Amino acid sequence: MELHDVWFVLIAILWTGYFFLEGFDFGVGVLTKLLARNRPEKRVLINTIGPVWDGNEVWLLSAGGATFAAFPEWYATLFSGFYLPLLLILVCLIVRGVAFEYRAKRPEESWQRNWETAIFWTSLLPAFLWGVAFANIVRGVKIDSDMEYVGSVGDLLNPYALLGGLVTLSLFTFHGTVFVGLKTVGDIRERARRLALRVGLVTAALALVFLLWTQADKGDTASLVALIVAVAALVAALGAAQTSREGWAFALSGLTIVAAVAMLFLTLFPNVMPSSLNADWSLTVTNASSSPYTLKIMTWCAGIATPIVLLYQGWTYWVFRKRIGTHHIADVAH
Repeated sequence: MELHDVWFVLIAILWTGYFFLEGFDFGVGVLTKLLARNRPEKRVLINTIGPVWDGNEVWLLSAGGATFAAFPEWYATLFSGFYLPLLLILVCLIVRGVAFEYRAKRPEESWQRNWETAIFWTSLLPAFLWGVAFANIVRGVKIDSDMEYVGSVGDLLNPYALLGGLVTLSLFTFHGTVFVGLKTVGDIRERARRLALRVGLVTAALALVFLLWTQADKGDTASLVALIVAVAALVAALGAAQTSREGWAFALSGLTIVAAVAMLFLTLFPNVMPSSLNADWSLTVTNASSSPYTLKIMTWCAGIATPIVLLYQGWTYWVFRKRIGTHHIADVAH
């Protein structure tokens, strides 16, 4: 296997890790409107991801940085062609981080309510837009012979991409729902379990249509295996959530995300960004990659840094592993 193939796999792993981890905290942000009934419950939801949300975003920085260094042509075409949706995602992530930090800085009802509304929308929009972006990458976009995107923003809002956005939004919300069930106690845990069934059924319907569409258009045997794993894991996650086995439900909803993202990258390879105008103009792991020397240096750096990051993040989740409830919020307020 050539180094550019290795880095394609590594970038796929980084995006998978990002969607697995950031997926549930996007989902929790959406649940601040769908699940929480009062301010203490909203605080409980926010506190479940408070220690980890910023660490989860490290995976996005790593994926973007790795793409820039390993496949500069891919990075340039992607970020120029998808400039507006990616800018909107960036703005949402900035506002979302500010909202987490600032909502408790003042006691006024309107101040906290406005920041909580910001958390909801800046969780919902990226969860939707990431699906739109990746669906377009897999489907193919208008790239000319100079490796430049020549389409418009309107071209990105096609039925396949919009369905992809609805899939990621519903899947991340389901992932967040089972995470809340895993991290909370009391009534909010029970309501999360009931909501997981409703959200999960919607997710299953949308995901099945999207994945079958992808398989029919771009798939092969490997992607079919990934599709089967994704669907089976989602069904099993629903069953585990309904029997209050939240640990298994969370692991299985995570496996659904892993298998679904793996399927997208399997259908993409050896392209990194197909051209819908002419297949010969597509960006591939070969024509979009950096020099072998650059990839070699990157491989050494990644081999040293990645285990350290994984150990640190795993330790963070272990430290903050306990369940919380509204009674903890009351104690803090007192």
